[in-house]
Amino acid sequence: MIISPAENIQAIIFDMGNTLRTREPNPATQAAARNRLAELLGVRELTDAYCAELERRHEAYSLWAQERLIECSGAEIWTQWVAPELPHARIAPLAEELTSAWRERQGHATPRPDASATLSELARRSYRLGLISNTISAVDVPRSVDAYDWKKFFEVVILSSTARCRKPAPEIFWQATRAMRVEPAHCAYIGDRISRDVVGAHRAGFGMAILIEPLGMARADERDQTDKPDALVRALSELLEIFPARVK
Repeated sequence: MIISPAENIQAIIFDMGNTLRTREPNPATQAAARNRLAELLGVRELTDAYCAELERRHEAYSLWAQERLIECSGAEIWTQWVAPELPHARIAPLAEELTSAWRERQGHATPRPDASATLSELARRSYRLGLISNTISAVDVPRSVDAYDWKKFFEVVILSSTARCRKPAPEIFWQATRAMRVEPAHCAYIGDRISRDVVGAHRAGFGMAILIEPLGMARADERDQTDKPDALVRALSELLEIFPARVK
C-alpha cells in the first residue's frame, strides 16, 4: 500500500500574516496609528517625508535580516535602524508600542473568515497544531492568538523576534518541532510565501509545505522561486480536504 504524505502528518504548523490573519485598510485605525506613532516618536506631525524615511530605514533592516536569516528585537530595530537619531533610553521601552502603531498604519488585523472553524476541526481530527511567525514584535501575534481565542489550539507559538532567527532558516522550524517533540517529517507547514514558508519547511525536512493564496493580492515571490509547494489552497477550509481524521 502506498501511503500519501498527508497520512504521515501528525502536526500542522501555521504562519500568521496573510495565512491565518490578514490586514484590511481601515481609515480610523490608520489615522489613529499615524497619530500614535508621531506621539511616541515625539514629533508634532508624522509628515509624508518623515514617514518615507522611516519606511526606507525599515526596509534596509528587513533586507539585512533576510540576507542573514536573523531577527533583532524590537528595541534593537527602533534604536539602531529606524530611529537611531532619537534618545535610545526613551525609544527602547516604547518599541512594542511603536511596532504596533507602525503595523496599524496599514489597517486593522483580522482573522481569515474560515480560520477558527478550520483550526477547531483540525484539532478535533487529532492533529497537533502550532504557529511560527516572522515578526519584529514579541507581543503582536500572541495578542491576536488571545483575541481570536486560538490559544487553546496551539501547543507552541514561535516568533522570530524571540527565536533570533527567521524563516526560511530551518532552525526556527526545528524550535517548534523540538518543543512539540515531533519529527519534522511528520509535520506540515502552511504559509503564504514560497521564499520563506515553502523553502523553510522543505529545508527543515517537513513532510509537507502547503501554500495558501493571499486574500486580495498577488503572491509577491513567485517568479524567481524553483521550490514548489506540495499543495496549493485558496482557503483554509480546503485543508480539511487534505488532512482526514487521524487514526490514533
